[in-house]
Amino acid sequence: MTETSLYQRLGGEEPVRAIVTDIVALHHANPVISPRYDNAKKSDAELIKLVVDLIGSGTGGPQEYTGMSMPEAHKAMNVNEAEFVAVVDDILEAMVKHGVGEREKADILAIAYGMKNDIVHL
Repeated sequence: MTETSLYQRLGGEEPVRAIVTDIVALHHANPVISPRYDNAKKSDAELIKLVVDLIGSGTGGPQEYTGMSMPEAHKAMNVNEAEFVAVVDDILEAMVKHGVGEREKADILAIAYGMKNDIVHL
């Protein structure tokens, strides 16, 4: 039996895009990280597309991620632990809002925490 991909379990592109859109909105509203997102070099639409592509390409979807690697994207940003946790909290909040299953939430959070060393740099 073939295992269903995480991308399929999340429902495909439309649900993933809705979740990512809410994550970006939550980031703008989150006082710990909002300055980074309010002053980002990329527009929200560009950021959403990149994150949807990143999630899709990393979870079994058809997307191809063409953005920078996590170390490149976060180099010299001095992202601290509190900011990383704020991002993860927003990701979790958006997944709960969209009714993402427990297994899928755990898988996404594991992926996020797996990137922590590439993102947090002091």
